Order: sequence, then structure tokens, then C-alpha cells
Amino acid sequence: MKNVPNTAKIRLYVEQPLGPGQTVPLSQPQAHYLFGVMRQGIGAQVLLFNGHDGEWLAEVAHATKKAGTLACLSQTRPLQLPPDLWLLFAPIKKARTDFIVEKAAEMGAARICPVQTDFTNSERIRQDRLQAHAVEAAEQCGGTYVPPVDDLQKLGALLDGWDPARRILFCDEALADGPGTAALAQGSGPWAILIGPEGGFSAPERARLAALPCAHATRLGPRILRADTAAVAALTLWQARLGDWR
Repeated sequence: MKNVPNTAKIRLYVEQPLGPGQTVPLSQPQAHYLFGVMRQGIGAQVLLFNGHDGEWLAEVAHATKKAGTLACLSQTRPLQLPPDLWLLFAPIKKARTDFIVEKAAEMGAARICPVQTDFTNSERIRQDRLQAHAVEAAEQCGGTYVPPVDDLQKLGALLDGWDPARRILFCDEALADGPGTAALAQGSGPWAILIGPEGGFSAPERARLAALPCAHATRLGPRILRADTAAVAALTLWQARLGDWR
């Protein structure tokens, strides 16, 4: 296959396999975006990724207002997996929960786990909507992997089946004057960051986490941060110390 200059400015996440000569049908929303909003036509180039096959350059082979087909030309990047880092967080207000999921996807979380704690304000989430936000974040940041967003589960139930090999960076606002992120000196490997709700963790939750050898309580500076700010701060510290930002 001859080399084709890459002029693509648009990235799309698709669920179909990607490979040499592979054709990819567009969903109606994707066709509307590509042809109606972005005014692309036959021969226009698009970058595709599916979370498995890396990033591929494709061109529009067929286009209508409600449908279209893309043809893969060549791979532009292999699959780049993020570090083995999970983000566990208690959902807060809708827009700020969306923000947490978007930033976690951008910053390289491998899995996003909403958890219900004793003081969590939200008792339900729209998992499909949050997963769509993760997809959009990956499209815009150039990622080739989309972290799965789990459905909401109780923190206690999650800890019941916890693998002790996965260490937990437990961000506790009650430790505003306590130890910092010295826990990261424990080294690389599977990790999870746990961010609590606006009301903080309950005393029983703190006690249970303190009893887990794999959980390491930490503070995020001398000020108490909002939950969405804390998630970004903790992800930044972990990535800079142990992740793929080094």
C-alpha cells in the first residue's frame, strides 16, 4: 500500500476492528458530525481508534446525511496503554462528575470507578453518559485507549473483593496537616486513587481503609480541595512520580 500524506484534523472512536483495507461504517451521529457539522466529503481523511488496534488513518469512501463509510489506509500509531492506575471517586454534582471523568481519561487513568460512600450525595449515575464523556476526552487528547467507566458501586462492596496487590492512595481531607504523598515511595505497579465525597469519609470508612495494608492515607497540600480538584491533583502527582509523565 502506498504512503498517503496525513491531512486528518478529526479523530473518531469506533467500535469496529481497524486494519489494512478495513471499512468502517459510521453511526448516524458520527455521520452528522463529520458531514453536517465539519463539512467533510468523499476523500476527506479522518483518524480512527477503537482502544485495541492503535490509531489509523482513514478516508471517507461514502457519505450521506445520515450514514457513511470510511476506509482504513495505514496505521499512524500503535496502541498506547496507560499505566495500571484506577480512579475511584464519589460522584458529586452532574457537571463536576462529568469533569472528573473527562480529566481522568485525559490524564491516563486505566479504569474509572464511581463509588458510593456513606456521605455520597448522588445515589445513581448515567454510566453510558459518563462512558461517552471518556470517549470524547480520548478523541480530543490524542489517546488510543478509552478507560472503561464502571457503574456505581458501594465502596464497601468494592473493598470486599479488593486485590491486595493493588495499592490505594487514599486522599483524606482530615489529614490536612498530616503526611504528604510519601506513600508513592512504595513504587510502581498496580495502584488506585480514592477520592471521597464533598462531605468527606465517615469514621467507619476511615477505620476500614486504615486497616488495609495496601491503603496509604495522604494529604494533597495544606488546603482542603474540592473533590474534582482533588482528583486532578492526585492524578497529576501520581503520573509525575510513578506514571508515564516521567
